[in-house]
Amino acid sequence: MMDEGKELSSTVAQIVLRLKGSHLHSQLERQAKDCLHQPEIKLESLKEDVRHFLKTSGWEKKLHNAVYREMHVHPPLSHLPAPPEHRKEPLLYMRTAQASWEMRVLKSLSSMSAELGVPLARKRPAGEQKELANKWNEMSTDEPDLSQFRPVYAPKDFLEVLIGLRNPNHDNSEQVSTRSHWGLIQLPLSVRDVVQMREMYSELGLTTGQLGIDDQANLHPDLFESQHVEVGKKVVLDQDSAAAQQYSRQGCPMGLRADLWALILNATNQAQDVMHYEQLKAGVIQHDMLVDNLIYKDVKLTASNDDYYFVFEDFLYQVLMCFSRDTAILEHFMYNSASPPKSFIQAKGHEECAVVYPPNGVIPFHGFSMYVAPLCFLYNEPSELYSVFREMYVRYFFRLHSISSSPSGIVSLCLQFERLLQAHLPQLFYHLRQIGAQPLRIAFKWMVRAFSGYLSTDQLLLLWDRILAYDSLEIVAVLSAAVFAFRSDNLMEVTSLASAEAVLADLSTLKVMPLIQIFLFASAV
Repeated sequence: MMDEGKELSSTVAQIVLRLKGSHLHSQLERQAKDCLHQPEIKLESLKEDVRHFLKTSGWEKKLHNAVYREMHVHPPLSHLPAPPEHRKEPLLYMRTAQASWEMRVLKSLSSMSAELGVPLARKRPAGEQKELANKWNEMSTDEPDLSQFRPVYAPKDFLEVLIGLRNPNHDNSEQVSTRSHWGLIQLPLSVRDVVQMREMYSELGLTTGQLGIDDQANLHPDLFESQHVEVGKKVVLDQDSAAAQQYSRQGCPMGLRADLWALILNATNQAQDVMHYEQLKAGVIQHDMLVDNLIYKDVKLTASNDDYYFVFEDFLYQVLMCFSRDTAILEHFMYNSASPPKSFIQAKGHEECAVVYPPNGVIPFHGFSMYVAPLCFLYNEPSELYSVFREMYVRYFFRLHSISSSPSGIVSLCLQFERLLQAHLPQLFYHLRQIGAQPLRIAFKWMVRAFSGYLSTDQLLLLWDRILAYDSLEIVAVLSAAVFAFRSDNLMEVTSLASAEAVLADLSTLKVMPLIQIFLFASAV
């Protein structure tokens, strides 16, 4: 009990410390000072009167939401002393593998810079700056020759690294006789089994009304939807992050989703957010960076060829190039197993001349732009789109390309997927393994993008509703296993990896919520 009290007080102290330097803190101070001039504020009850004013004017709610965000973004630090690297990732072999992977990615970037004779960063001449400023909203009309540029890595390269991970203190021979040995991920991480998943996602059960399901168990879908929309309007009006997160467990109505997501993420679009975005835009116009070419090529290879997202090409360039220059992103490395890459912009070899590159510490890889593309359906104001994407990234997406033991990390998701599929359909898993079509080799590309670019947009947004609602990426592993279960009859007939991939090539007609419900709950009825 004493330990719990200590941990709680240390968590409170951390949150207070982090909020003290925030814009909200200075706004609250200003509001408290301004309200002293109000006639209803009395000297003898000053404290209570100021508190009442902040509550009735909505500032207390804003503070609650900011605290709620801090509790979700920053993992609570134990009151026991631990080195900072342990807080980022407790397992040494994971930290080592992540550091090795980072060096490999940075080497790929540096060698590209050297081979092509393109500097990592340069100041644009005045004429070039003017030209870019003029065509900011139509960058998609540009057709630069990017044939020499290649993505620093593709998801399949990353998968090979994950497959090779081993815990040096764990004897793999103990597992030989068990099904867990059938999979590609050979690590003793703790992931939820089907029973624990049913408990965790009980509100997705067959008897609960859900958006994304046409035949509600005890309720006409139109009636459920109209009632759900009415409740959603009240949640948005109330501006409470915790209530919005709970509400989203049954899905977000299309007309309210943008407001609900911004509320859950506490992603504001106030004057200071717009100004921050404009400063980042100015940075893009002033300086050209090698990673801009990678962003450009990635958008051309992915979103521009996508029937749903090609119309948002300009938005994607704007948001991703601003993102690459946003040093505020560096804060997430406090709880990310990764470290920001450093390189030499000028004098090589001198450690003090090494700078974080790109400035946000995130080197884009093949498919990175698909983290932003679906959000373009919800937000048409670039600064708001940017705020929501940045918050989605520092909460969730970074976990999909970092090596860690986090339950929402890509390693755990891979293991979760393999375990769920083995438990649910052992014959299918064994069959695919025998013909050289390990399921993870097919599902990995879905998971690393959280299914963006694979599902139809309306279905993808229903899936992302639940990521936000449960504050976890685990549902991505569940859906991956559910897709295999749905196509299991066809998969039992295939005789090669290529034919298995063909069966699972098109997911655009799938309905996300029925698949998840049937996979998790149908056998429990």
